[in-house]
Amino acid sequence: MSWSIKVPSSTSNLGAGFDSIGLALNLYLELQVTRANEWEFIAGSDCLEGIPAGKDNLVYEIVEQVAAKYGKTDQLPACRVVMKSEIPLARGLGSSATAIIAGIELANILLELGLSRDDKVQIATEVEGHPDNVAPSLLGGCVIGHYDGKVTYTQIPIKGVTFVAVIPGFELKTKDARAVLPKEFSFKESVQASSVANVSVAAICKGDWDVLGEMMEKDHFHQPYRKSLIPHYDELYHFLNQEAYGVFLSGAGPTMIAVVDDKKVFTVIKEWQNKYPDYQWLPLQVENSGATAYKTVEEIS
Repeated sequence: MSWSIKVPSSTSNLGAGFDSIGLALNLYLELQVTRANEWEFIAGSDCLEGIPAGKDNLVYEIVEQVAAKYGKTDQLPACRVVMKSEIPLARGLGSSATAIIAGIELANILLELGLSRDDKVQIATEVEGHPDNVAPSLLGGCVIGHYDGKVTYTQIPIKGVTFVAVIPGFELKTKDARAVLPKEFSFKESVQASSVANVSVAAICKGDWDVLGEMMEKDHFHQPYRKSLIPHYDELYHFLNQEAYGVFLSGAGPTMIAVVDDKKVFTVIKEWQNKYPDYQWLPLQVENSGATAYKTVEEIS
């Protein structure tokens, strides 16, 4: 018995959509799973070299959590899992969220739980603490979500724009990026911050990328604080904004993303690469379909 699981990466926050807006991107984590005598995780791509090979792997930890939630830990069969990923680690592109979704999908398959998409979103958000990365990786498209113990969300398909990821050579851990955020806002600041977020959501729904870009620049929630952790932020921000609808810090960073019209993306990206050759430049499309999991056909020898 074998299965294949494929989960898209994600970007989150989109400026003012802090911990609540994310979208799926066409970089993927893939798992090839077969029954085995004991749990084993194998790195099938370079960026996963050194991952935990046993039950300390995040995917297994999620599988075990889901099994415990449904009282089926003793029914969990061991598997050999080959993991392949195109997603840079600790760069703000949702690598840990893909592992969470993969773990939920694997538990659902192995234990025949019959979980709905809403069930999976709820479990993933309980693990992650907010829906902005896990929900789009599961559902696809852009997901705007709220979590107060229960997840409420709206899913929006996206087309017509490319999200150009500008990836530096250093990592930034989410816990370090969260440490620089303010503990509270005044009432006046809160009204300003929420109004920017409200207009951002309306702009996404309408596909009004110029307005979204303007709102990204007015973010109060995280970019003004986190940019201090990213030496190139201001210089790149102003450079990219000359051609992009808008520029935002992807998740906790350090990746920055420029929102660019599909019609001109390949022209501008060549110019950008020539100007800043030390960064990795990835033109990414929104993955509107989300995660997939299915049984694979075994070869007969």
